[in-house]
Amino acid sequence: MNYFERAKYFRTKKRLGQNFLIDGEVIADIIDYAKISPEDTVLEIGPGVGFVTEQLVKHAKKVIAVELDEDAIKELKKLDAKNLEIIHKDILKTDLSTLCEGKIKVVANIPYYITSPIIAHLLGEVDDLNNKNRAKITDIILMVQEEVARRMCANENSQGKQYGLLTILSQFWAEVKLLRTVGRKCFYPAPKVTSALVKLTVREKPLLELSDYTHFRKTVRAGFAQRRKNIKNCLLNGGFLKDTVIKSLSELEIDENTRGEKLSISTFGKLSELLIKNG
Repeated sequence: MNYFERAKYFRTKKRLGQNFLIDGEVIADIIDYAKISPEDTVLEIGPGVGFVTEQLVKHAKKVIAVELDEDAIKELKKLDAKNLEIIHKDILKTDLSTLCEGKIKVVANIPYYITSPIIAHLLGEVDDLNNKNRAKITDIILMVQEEVARRMCANENSQGKQYGLLTILSQFWAEVKLLRTVGRKCFYPAPKVTSALVKLTVREKPLLELSDYTHFRKTVRAGFAQRRKNIKNCLLNGGFLKDTVIKSLSELEIDENTRGEKLSISTFGKLSELLIKNG
């Protein structure tokens, strides 16, 4: 029985954002991209009925599947793989450091409406220097909406509104690469959007070396808070002092009318440091 026929027998739950991957080629690509060896422990987030899981257990030393849906767990148990551990839990309430010894690789086909919270949970915010989850992970293969993937991989020269807070959240603690797009018909039920696979290779150190990471986070949030306003007004509305803002922008030779989305992550870092110095 093919994946489509098997998926049809399961009653998917819209409230959980369930769209099961049923394309064998894409599943094979996930295994290849993850570069899973017999020594690897893999955390699979949102395994659903186990189409990816049944391939992961063939390659990894151990697969830890974290699934919220009780009905899906019943299907996962039918795999009866000795190296599969099934955990009935919300991934956002799961401390990855308690799951096993050593490092893990993450494979995730997640509900698209919680993409940002999951990335924040896995990597930590930009000022979360000692995040226990991130310290556990080597890399992540993540299925997301194509639009979200473009935002994760964007920079200050990207088109439209791709570059923003999600870009910085993703790239500050990981190298991000878009691997391939995935069509709607590769899922059951088919979502309304095209999807994409991205790989996040976790950094040992943050992208920037700063004196105050919480201040950097505040600076970035202010810079993107009102996209139609220039960086000067965004910073003023974010609670920064006028004289400090004007002096700092001038020292960096940033036109006051520039919008935040045109400043690179590195420039935001320099701006944050100057705002502290000149404050």
